[in-house]
Amino acid sequence: MVSTVLVLLGGGLGSVARFTVGGLVDRRLPGKYPLGILVINLSGSFLLGLLVGLGANHRLQLLLGTAALGSYTTFSTWMLDARRAEEDGEPALAWGSVLIALAAGLLAVWLGRVLGHAL
Repeated sequence: MVSTVLVLLGGGLGSVARFTVGGLVDRRLPGKYPLGILVINLSGSFLLGLLVGLGANHRLQLLLGTAALGSYTTFSTWMLDARRAEEDGEPALAWGSVLIALAAGLLAVWLGRVLGHAL
């Protein structure tokens, strides 16, 4: 029961953080490229790598990793935006978004783990 409550609380916090960060980025840097989603997914990847690199215990990984960061990052919105760009006749934007986010996401999680191990 405690784990369920932790996931509920962490998921709620993560979704509010995603809404807040995405809105801030999109208002400050408007454009066709989904920068808000990129910032969310890269920061979430980095934080998850950091959490693992720090050797967080199971409960903390459940609360912060699965719940908070799982609801903070947004694979489905990222894919929908890429598909919409392709439908709007901008396949370079669509595929560029996917490739940039994948490469940068792998780098972000690696950097987080390296930093976590160093701390």
